[in-house]
Amino acid sequence: MGARLPAHLEVSGLIRATEAQGGFAAVLAKGEKDAGTILILTTDRHQNASLYERMPHLDGSRKFEVTKLQTPENKQEFDEYLERRQRQDSDIWIVELDIPDAERLIATMAD
Repeated sequence: MGARLPAHLEVSGLIRATEAQGGFAAVLAKGEKDAGTILILTTDRHQNASLYERMPHLDGSRKFEVTKLQTPENKQEFDEYLERRQRQDSDIWIVELDIPDAERLIATMAD
């Protein structure tokens, strides 16, 4: 496992890649510049929100995986979850990507 890319550069790359594909990206919470945890909130035209976070794997890699899905019946619970995570970790980055097929973009990211 190599050195980790600083969080602010990884976030910047996510934003540029999303915009290059015609999507919209925004930083909802700005965390620690170099080592902050990055959460990626994905939507497609503000629908079907999913939250991705890096999770450790047995091979030592840390790949982004869906850790939370928004349910249409209870959108407020999803927002409360994000707020709770932000209170628990002041170094956290929350980046919103509004783009079709966001999973493909996220899968291309190095661990």
